[in-house]
Amino acid sequence: MLVSNSKTDTGVRTERPESVSLWKAEDGSVKYWYAVSTKPHHERRAELNLQQLDVETFNPRLKESKVIRRVRRVVTVPLFPGYLFAKLDLHNQFRAVSYAKGVRRIVAFGSTPAKVDEELIEAIKGRLSSGEMITPARVLRAGQTVKIQDGPLCGLNAVFEREMTGQQRAVLLLRTLAYQARVVVPLEQVANL
Repeated sequence: MLVSNSKTDTGVRTERPESVSLWKAEDGSVKYWYAVSTKPHHERRAELNLQQLDVETFNPRLKESKVIRRVRRVVTVPLFPGYLFAKLDLHNQFRAVSYAKGVRRIVAFGSTPAKVDEELIEAIKGRLSSGEMITPARVLRAGQTVKIQDGPLCGLNAVFEREMTGQQRAVLLLRTLAYQARVVVPLEQVANL
């Protein structure tokens, strides 16, 4: 069902779906969430520059364990590398956001910027702890027997050898009656037995 809005300055009535929830700022402007593409590794810089323009931002982060120079460390990285979310009045803030330092562009389909549902933003925020998402620690040890849960090798048992750094994959030693073979599978396909 469509609901008519007031006439625009061109005299044409605009219509919007009734289900769309509008968020009006104190000055009466309507703001929606949009995905903003950032320059490589400039998510934080873009976020700070947008906040200086009084644009509400959301840049979810992920805390994960990585091996850096042969030392395992806990690092915080963007959940969506190269992107962040911004709540803005497109009519009044499009140009300022588009040209902010660290921003490449507002994500669009064709020439229309793509709105992001408020429910999606709230769902992501609900999964964060202290502003960060935490990846569960793996409890796999070298020599441990594991079961492959998905993919072409689904259902087979193997011996966990090692996790491949930065690729979220595991090296497994697959033993069958006739031979042994090393296979590399995505880490999410491996489960404890």
